[in-house]
Amino acid sequence: QEQLVESGGGLVQAGGSLRLSCAASGRILSGSNMGWYRQAPGRGREFVGRMIWGTATTYYADSVKGRFTVSGDNAKNMVYLQMNSLKPEDTAIYYCAAGPLGQGFNTWGQGTQVTVSS
Repeated sequence: QEQLVESGGGLVQAGGSLRLSCAASGRILSGSNMGWYRQAPGRGREFVGRMIWGTATTYYADSVKGRFTVSGDNAKNMVYLQMNSLKPEDTAIYYCAAGPLGQGFNTWGQGTQVTVSS
């Protein structure tokens, strides 16, 4: 069973940047979905962005489009979420997720906290 471990969360002021990392325990197969979700206090889990591994195809939630970027390093089996122009409403626990293309996400990390102060 593949495992995902996130890192890079923390406290940042509004307008700042953070880069989250997600380490996969095994080789990520080409064509897999690799993505990021988040969950703010009192709210459900929300899609942030995803990429199709081995391609340049990415998708983003409207709330983060133009500010966040999902990328990957095939040699290191790492997925990243670059977050710029952060807003207080971006405060949440961020989760890395993986799954076969077309079948949704079936593997999740433990999450990393991101707090954006105003």
